[in-house]
Amino acid sequence: MDLRYSDEDIAFRARAREWLKDNVPQERRPASGKAASQFDRDWQGKLFENGWAGVAWPKEYGGLGLSGLQQVIWYEELSRAHAPAQHISTAYVAQMHAGPTVMARGTEEQRAFHLPRILSGKSLWCQGFSEPNAGSDLAALKTKGTVDGDTIIVNGAKMWTTDAAHADFMELLIRTDPDSQRHKGLTWLICDMTTPGIDIKPIRTMLQDDHVNMVFFDDVRIPLANVVGEVGGGWSTALATLSFERGLGFIADQLELFERVGRAIELAGTVRLDDGRLAIEHDDIAQRLASIKADTMAIRAMTLAEITETDRTGEPGPKGSMMKLMVTTTHKALSQLVGEFLGWGFMEFDGDRATNPWTHDYLWSWVFSIAGGTNEIQREITADRVLELPKAR
Repeated sequence: MDLRYSDEDIAFRARAREWLKDNVPQERRPASGKAASQFDRDWQGKLFENGWAGVAWPKEYGGLGLSGLQQVIWYEELSRAHAPAQHISTAYVAQMHAGPTVMARGTEEQRAFHLPRILSGKSLWCQGFSEPNAGSDLAALKTKGTVDGDTIIVNGAKMWTTDAAHADFMELLIRTDPDSQRHKGLTWLICDMTTPGIDIKPIRTMLQDDHVNMVFFDDVRIPLANVVGEVGGGWSTALATLSFERGLGFIADQLELFERVGRAIELAGTVRLDDGRLAIEHDDIAQRLASIKADTMAIRAMTLAEITETDRTGEPGPKGSMMKLMVTTTHKALSQLVGEFLGWGFMEFDGDRATNPWTHDYLWSWVFSIAGGTNEIQREITADRVLELPKAR
């Protein structure tokens, strides 16, 4: 793997940096709600209109058709310019795993309809995978789909559905074979969120937002034409979705984590502890910061390696679980360390990430270790599919 930047990569970085310098929104993104979703739609629309949407999406689907490495460069420049962060955007699900899943497993009709709307910011998506009793154990889901002519009638409930109240579509995983067990008999559907019978109940979290929702389905009729993959073959499609989510979907988080470590080191050089010394002057704090910085450098190397493999194979592999695990554990270690030297006042939080970034990051670190599959699930996938270890009995 050649990690040197080509002349083309360097030129792309220069163009991206110049455009972002003049076009990054000056107003702050609202913390949540409809206003935040509209902000995300508008920003994505601006990227689309100016030729910056879908950096690594194939040209045939409206993207720029650039390499995975150039996508990394794009995220680096977004972070450098303090542009709206894609990984906290309501457009995240649409762009980072719904769109790529439809590209990889959808029909030509599904691609033609949905992909342009995703790239232009006209369609926001949410993910309907987890359930009250089937979160980390996704294969235990029970939301039922009954095939009735050219439709599937859906009944059940989904949990942990981020920004469902503002989404246009949902990537929905259901059980269409009532006699099936575990991974068999599942179906991946595109669900229009305006369909009658859908009831959304927001859940306020410790982050003081309503991103998380319960979604209830009461005889919701979804066309069979909305199946992505095959009826009963949803587990294979879901694995593709999860590989995008746990691999390429966390690129922005990985790169922002590296910048966050730098800010933490600067902060430790300004905060005085009870003994009068700066936090950075304490050997334990300095050593822990150095160790975390080394971990972020390793994560970046893993990111580049995964990008290279994905460019070669067309889809992320199970190593994305290793990256996701390392990002979440490093994120939590950094947030906890900053909390320790800032003191108890650190926990005062008014729900605004912009004015309380370290508190937000600390609270988010607990969510992050669950979102996209718990750390335990990532360890199991790594053991099973990467290291090929014997399964526990």
